[in-house]
Amino acid sequence: MSQKTITTAKNASECIKIAKEHDIEFFNFRFSDLRSKMHHVAFPVSQVDEDLLNDGFYFDGSSVSGWKAINESDMLMKPDVTRISICPFSAQPTLDVFCDVYEPSSGDPYNRDPRSIAKKAEEYLKKTKIADTISFGPEAEFFIFDSVKYDTSQHRVGVEIDSQEGPYNSFKDYDGGNTGHRPRIKGGYFPEAPVDSESDLRAEMLTVLAAVGVEPEKHHHEVAPSQHELGIKFDTLLKCADNTQLYKHAVMNVAHAYGKTATFMPKPVYGDNGSGMHCHQSLWKGNKPLFAGKEYAGLSETCLYYIGGIIKHARALNAFTNPSTNSYKRLVPGYEAPVILAYSSRNRSASCRIPMAIGDKARRVEVRFPDPLANPYLAFSAMMMAGLDGIENKIHPGDAMDKNLYDLHADELAKLPQVCGSLRQALESLKEDHAFLLKGDVFTEDMIEGYIELKMEEVLRYETMPHPVEFDMYYSS
Repeated sequence: MSQKTITTAKNASECIKIAKEHDIEFFNFRFSDLRSKMHHVAFPVSQVDEDLLNDGFYFDGSSVSGWKAINESDMLMKPDVTRISICPFSAQPTLDVFCDVYEPSSGDPYNRDPRSIAKKAEEYLKKTKIADTISFGPEAEFFIFDSVKYDTSQHRVGVEIDSQEGPYNSFKDYDGGNTGHRPRIKGGYFPEAPVDSESDLRAEMLTVLAAVGVEPEKHHHEVAPSQHELGIKFDTLLKCADNTQLYKHAVMNVAHAYGKTATFMPKPVYGDNGSGMHCHQSLWKGNKPLFAGKEYAGLSETCLYYIGGIIKHARALNAFTNPSTNSYKRLVPGYEAPVILAYSSRNRSASCRIPMAIGDKARRVEVRFPDPLANPYLAFSAMMMAGLDGIENKIHPGDAMDKNLYDLHADELAKLPQVCGSLRQALESLKEDHAFLLKGDVFTEDMIEGYIELKMEEVLRYETMPHPVEFDMYYSS
């Protein structure tokens, strides 16, 4: 059995057998918090038996932001042996295992555990009888820098990034000379080497992803200097969310191994394109693609209603799909960011795009406003719930918008619905519009309240911190 084929075990017994066959020394159990950050704890193989894999183990939930209070801190972590892989980064042979988090008192999945929410979303989809499965295909963009420095102390606030690809380095002296080959502002899409200087690095990332069971499709340079994208194959909601977490983990760790630093911040560079995570999605009943039909661009009425649900609830969805204060520095006109809530078959300025498709099985909708700081378990689940609400209530999105929405006059733009302009606005929208998320207990009031409270901490820190640009604008006023 090769490492590339180790992605699942049927049960705990088979998982132990796999570990022995590959001389595994550590089991690495991992879970994700509400902010999407993966956490882990590693056990020596001698401490792991079938009982531990089946029953799980306790840990301190109060130390995870947005979870438990200290007086109710004990939580139960249960390994999911159906999703395993050999770690490509550890010095000792290590088996990575995704885990779910449970309430020890009731034995129920913890309602603030993102992975458990994704599982409930898939269960709810089946209960609706609308579809059996939903497929997601995210396109997460990221930046790679040579160096990043930042400070948010009381007497100094600032950030400095550096990349040999940056156009700001065109006159910099380097040992051995400055080659001059680098992308221009908004000029980085698909260049060949030597303008594209990170092709080998991206290829290494795809190799690592394949080794942990994530099927790669492509890699390329993105529009901004230092900006990149890897393509991974679509999958069902939970599997794709797991894959997205592995994607982020691989990108950051491969970059780190090369002496570089990668970030999924949506807008780390002023005056150039930011990073999005366009999410392709489609519903299936058995082998039947439910988004194929005879309506606009070869879509079904079901798909149009799904789009209608996404557009109706988009501003609430922003709280999950664009979950940072930095997200709204990307969602501005002029940088290919889709701020207008409309749909189109060709127009990349629309928030919902219908990609060209060869055959009915490729019919899908691409929701373009999410960004890669989104927690994939929460964002995918929330978008599906919005789409299902559109289908259940027959919410038609209206006519398609096939002209460039950025060319519209201001008075025309004002009549069109738009995504939120800030994280505060998104959280307020979620607070007012979340009934669609509560169906089937996929999301709960407690989870949403806890999420809003957690994210408002970020909002308040951002809003109360003096910014260098304010000194530039106001210091001598």
